[in-house]
Amino acid sequence: MKAFAQSLALILALTLLPAALRAAPAATPDQTAASAKPVAAEVMEGIAPADDAWRKALPRDAALATQAYLARVSPEFRARSDAYYDGQHWLMLWQVLYGLAIAWLLLAQGRWAKVNLWTQKVAKHRFVSTAIAGAAYVATTWLLALPMTVYVEFFREHQYGMATQVFGSWFVEQLVGLAVGLVIGSLVTAVLYSLVRRAGKLGWMLGAAGAVTLLAFFQLISPVVIDPLFNTYKPLAEGPVRESILSLARANGIPTDNVYQVDASRQTKRISANVSGLMGTTSIRLNDNLLKTTLPEIREVMAHEMGHYVLNHTVKHLVYFGLLFTAGFAFLQFGFGAVARRWGSGWNLGDHTDVAGLPLMVALFSLFMFITTPLTNNVIRSAEIEADLFGLNAAREPDGFAETALKLGKYRKLAPGELEELIFFDHPSGYQRIYAAMRWKAENPPKE
Repeated sequence: MKAFAQSLALILALTLLPAALRAAPAATPDQTAASAKPVAAEVMEGIAPADDAWRKALPRDAALATQAYLARVSPEFRARSDAYYDGQHWLMLWQVLYGLAIAWLLLAQGRWAKVNLWTQKVAKHRFVSTAIAGAAYVATTWLLALPMTVYVEFFREHQYGMATQVFGSWFVEQLVGLAVGLVIGSLVTAVLYSLVRRAGKLGWMLGAAGAVTLLAFFQLISPVVIDPLFNTYKPLAEGPVRESILSLARANGIPTDNVYQVDASRQTKRISANVSGLMGTTSIRLNDNLLKTTLPEIREVMAHEMGHYVLNHTVKHLVYFGLLFTAGFAFLQFGFGAVARRWGSGWNLGDHTDVAGLPLMVALFSLFMFITTPLTNNVIRSAEIEADLFGLNAAREPDGFAETALKLGKYRKLAPGELEELIFFDHPSGYQRIYAAMRWKAENPPKE
């Protein structure tokens, strides 16, 4: 839900928007008979192959069957996966600290206050000058964060064998993302500051309501307007895969006959799919990396995504983020005042309605979101578990689900400790997913 348009610090998220959008599904040459083709070699790298006879011979005990699946992973695969995922934990901290350093650099000696004064000279109308300040902030932070972005999203992804893109095309997409961020960042800044100014002491409540409204709006338009800027979407050709997906959709009351494949393999080796849309825009999407797997795996992944749709997880997450944003905006209003009283004179800050304090607002909100990450991870992980169970009951392909969990282990730690999973994981671990699949399989033996 990839979580980017977030309250006043939504602007911080928008500077990272391109990464989220590039992680969306993508398309490839038509592959409509996946079940009849061997799994692509790069998909199985580091995982010992298995056939139907091996799966039928698995023990009924879910724990033993899970261990049998995990035993197919090579030590090198496990070590690389663990290092990649453990590094992500540290990167979360370093990115927050990097962002705080950028905020200090902009605020020190009243630098951003001078930018704010310039925007007021350029445009006399306050809404317009605030929008210009938002665009300037997005452009400035994008440039200052570029070294970290290049390392995290390009070099590190190639280091761990996840990326497929050359630097030139990757950077072009970064520029496209910057253009999108400039448009959205200016709009978000102007709207939220306008709401906060009108509401006075209750600005934190109205600001949170506005942030949630904007988040819902961007979720609505993103599949139609933003995603196609980064990938090519085309209808999945007629065949067993498309018919199987649509059969699952019809059986679960999903009102669409639109199934699209997306060319994600030119950017990444990750598997992804989604079912999203409102008011006639509902569509089913899967990327070409998923199409390189077997039909049972595709069915399970798509049934999982349909679970998110049928179980209204988007709406439930909006409610959660509404509550989180309300607390976050209250923290902003209190925190801004406390910091401004200590350092505000040196930074030429006004009150929290002054755009001169935008870097401080974003820094405080990023800090709040970082502190509440374990809570957010648990909310999202709970929804993922619900979708996993929905997918198992809808597609009835437990071994397909277990095979997919192994493949996702390329970039998600397969067997973390309980406390680590509780704090850091926004999806169930590979072990938990395989165990859930084997437990379902044991309780639903095939009919003779």
